[in-house]
Amino acid sequence: MSRIEKVSIALTADLAGKVRDAVRSGDYASASEVVRDALRDWSEDREARTRIARLWDEGLASGVAEHRRSAAEIGAVGRRRLATSRPET
Repeated sequence: MSRIEKVSIALTADLAGKVRDAVRSGDYASASEVVRDALRDWSEDREARTRIARLWDEGLASGVAEHRRSAAEIGAVGRRRLATSRPET
């Protein structure tokens, strides 16, 4: 288990109430668990946004596609794929 460090935080009355409600409802055993879970979610979200931004930048840096397709062409391809992926009834 990783080392636990005690940190004091200030929350708005609304957020503190939500933390208390989460503990009172039994979803969490303590306010610390609520905050740890929220921080894990925040951290995962931040990592995902960083990955998306990097992929976006890579896509832009890769240049213009040789064959550009219109939205109608892309939609037609999608509809064909969907039609062939559905089991016949």
